[in-house]
Amino acid sequence: MRHPPRSVLLAVAGTVALVAGALLPVVTAQGAVPACTVEYSVTGQWDAGFQGAVKITNNAAALASWNLTFDFADGQKVTQGWSAKWSQSGTTVTAANESWNGSLGTGASVSAGFIASTSKSNAAPTAFKLNGTTCNADPDPTPTSTPTPTTPPTTDPPDTGDEPPALRVSGNKLVDDGGNSRRLLGVNRSGGEFMCVQGRGIWDGPVDDASIKAIADWNVDTVRIPLNEECWLGLSNIDSAYGGTNYVNAVKELVTRVEAHGMTPIVELHWNYGQYTGNSAGCSDVHASCQKPMPDMQYTPSFWTSVANTFKNDQAVVFDLFNEPYPDRATSTTTQAWQCWRDGGTCPGIGYEVAGMQDLVDSVRATGARNVILAGGLAYSNDLSQWLTYKPTDPTGNLAAAYHVYNFNTCANESCWNSTLAPVAAQVPLVAGEIGENTCSHGFVDQVMKWFDDRGLSYLGWTWNTWDCSTGPSLISGYDGTPTAYGAGLRDHLRALDG
Repeated sequence: MRHPPRSVLLAVAGTVALVAGALLPVVTAQGAVPACTVEYSVTGQWDAGFQGAVKITNNAAALASWNLTFDFADGQKVTQGWSAKWSQSGTTVTAANESWNGSLGTGASVSAGFIASTSKSNAAPTAFKLNGTTCNADPDPTPTSTPTPTTPPTTDPPDTGDEPPALRVSGNKLVDDGGNSRRLLGVNRSGGEFMCVQGRGIWDGPVDDASIKAIADWNVDTVRIPLNEECWLGLSNIDSAYGGTNYVNAVKELVTRVEAHGMTPIVELHWNYGQYTGNSAGCSDVHASCQKPMPDMQYTPSFWTSVANTFKNDQAVVFDLFNEPYPDRATSTTTQAWQCWRDGGTCPGIGYEVAGMQDLVDSVRATGARNVILAGGLAYSNDLSQWLTYKPTDPTGNLAAAYHVYNFNTCANESCWNSTLAPVAAQVPLVAGEIGENTCSHGFVDQVMKWFDDRGLSYLGWTWNTWDCSTGPSLISGYDGTPTAYGAGLRDHLRALDG
């Protein structure tokens, strides 16, 4: 799916890579534990504004609701936020709990983020109060002796007791180690493809444990995570705060959280390097700032080598090679387009050297990774008409077909699905990595889900982000899982499915 322009996203999206687990309480010189601790951080900054985060730990009696206050000293103004109700009066900022995160037990933590404007030095707040109690400070003296040792903190998410299965291909099915058929049913979690290259963070909105649990609560078993190759590789045009090791670690943490809730993670290359200004170009930028018609040979094989090395010991992770190829918009014939798709090289109408699907399969398998690989077809993955003819060779046999469908696509009806998808699904697993509609309703995706259900196939809704109908199909209006009218169709359908 293409994304709304940056100017729109700035108005509707904020992000912070939130860390799960409690902070080690701040211990005073006398050994006493403060009633509450607050960690404040700036997670991104630009000329006229910045992005910040707070992590609150309650070390006192359990709270049914919470209210954090602090003061800015340099004229900063909060403009939007998430995981809390943010407001500001003069210099005083207030963050009050949402309905879904008000309970804060003894030793428990909660995180929230915000975006603010600033024109000065952006000094950090120095004092915080939680429900009127000063944090990060000595409590009143007590006659107690040596305080009880605290449990060391962990950045690992809670273990729900469920684990996603290690997957492989058997005939035209995805199966687990026991040979049981598995479907991938879930959502996309957009953000990792665009926030970093725009210098605004890594994720669009929260990805802490509570927000991932909200996804699982829809009876979701799979989360697709779009990525940016320049950010993963830490190229020089990317802010180091959002690229390289920081980006890779953030992706690894999100994959771990997704798996902790029993869901399969799909890591997918969405935006890549290479200048394309031809038919249907998303941008003229050489950098990975929009959807390009094909992967590039300069960086994409290195991207997949690195990703495969990172996750090759975890066969629960699925690799989606490239979001939505569209070499058919650049070439003059369908044959040329499919040849470019599979073989890469010098493709008509594309000014950079292309990495074909075979190049990327080879890059993954050269690492020893046996993870299931998805490969989408032409026309933004909406055309699988010659997918079997040009199917890349996979020595492990763990290759599946990816398909995307929206109500405005060419192949968006049962007649086309029966003629072009059914033959593919008869030979290899078929995963609709993106389904959606721009009508603010769910009549079309209802039809898609029924067709795929009837054949035991997989599908994922676009997208678990709080955008709106004017910026693309958005499943939610809040990261607590509050659905849009469109999202309610997917949620209710998934919850009604057996198993």
